[in-house]
Amino acid sequence: MIELLILFQLSKKVLTMYGVSKEIRNIFSVLTTPSYGTIKPALIRLEKNGFVITQKSMSAGGRPSVYYSITNNGRKELERLILATPQENPIQFLTMSRIKLACADVLDAEQQKMLFRELKLKAESILVDTQNMIGSKELSFYPRMVFDNLMCEYKNFISLVEGFEYAGNRK
Repeated sequence: MIELLILFQLSKKVLTMYGVSKEIRNIFSVLTTPSYGTIKPALIRLEKNGFVITQKSMSAGGRPSVYYSITNNGRKELERLILATPQENPIQFLTMSRIKLACADVLDAEQQKMLFRELKLKAESILVDTQNMIGSKELSFYPRMVFDNLMCEYKNFISLVEGFEYAGNRK
C-alpha cells in the first residue's frame, strides 16, 4: 500500500521525503498515516526497482535535499498496483479499495471501469458471505451489531463504486 501512495503522490509532482509524507497525510490521513520509518525504506525500494529517481540539491538554508520523481516504469507500476486483485481480508479490502478509488484519476477510462467492476464484485461477495454468516449462526447482541454495521459499510462502499461507474459512463 505504501508504494501505491508514494507513486500516486509523485505522479502529481516532485517531492522530498518530507513532502511525500505531508502529501499522503493531507489526502489519506483518514485511511492511513504512514511514518517516516515506513516511507523511507519504500522510497529506497522504489528507487532500486527503477520506479523513482532522485535528484540531490541544496535547499535555500544550505542543507542537502533529496527530491524524488516518478519514472515511466513507476507510472506503469502505479497502474499495476491500483489494478491489482483486491485484498482477501475483508477489513484490509475496504481500506485498500478506498485508497485505490482515490487514486483512480491516474487510470484511463477503460482501466477505471475494470477497477470499479472488480472492486464491486469483491465487495458484493464479502457482503453475501457476511449475510450468510449472520443467518447461519445464533449471535448475541454485540456481534450481531458489529456484523450489521459491517454490512452497512459494504453497502455504502458498493454505492460509492456505482457512483463512480455512473460518473464514468456520463463522460
